[in-house]
Amino acid sequence: MNNKNPMRVLLAAGLLAMSGLALAHGDVVPHAVETKGLPELGEEWLDENPYRDPGEHHDLAVEIGSSAYNQNCARCHGLEAISGGIAPDLRELEADISGDEWFKERVINGAVRDGAVYMPRMADTLSQEALWAIRTYIENEAAKQ
Repeated sequence: MNNKNPMRVLLAAGLLAMSGLALAHGDVVPHAVETKGLPELGEEWLDENPYRDPGEHHDLAVEIGSSAYNQNCARCHGLEAISGGIAPDLRELEADISGDEWFKERVINGAVRDGAVYMPRMADTLSQEALWAIRTYIENEAAKQ
C-alpha cells in the first residue's frame, strides 16, 4: 500500500485552503436576481415592503425571494431563513415598517465592524424589487413558525 497518497491529498487540501481557492461558504459575491412579473419600484427606496401579504404580487415575490435568498443570503443567514448562529435570524424581524426599516438600512449599507465586512451592501448588486422579494420570503418563512 502506498502511504504517500493520503499525505498528498492532505497537502493539496491545505494548499487550496491557504490560497483562498477553497471557500467554505461558497462565493459570497451577491448574484443578480430576475424579478420579471414584479412591478418596477424605481430608484427611490420605499419605506415599507410593497409585497407584504395580502397583496397582488405577494405569491410571486415569495417565489422570487426564495430563490434570491438561497443564492445570496442562506450561506450566512441559514437555509429556509433559519439562522445557525453565524448571522441574525431574519425571521425575528417584525413584519411591519419597523422591521422594514432595519432590513432596508442593512441591505443598503451592509455591516462593517473594525474594518471587517460582516455583510456586503446588497443593494449595490440587487434591485429594490429583488430585496423586497427576499424580505417577503423571510416574512413568509417566519409565519410558518
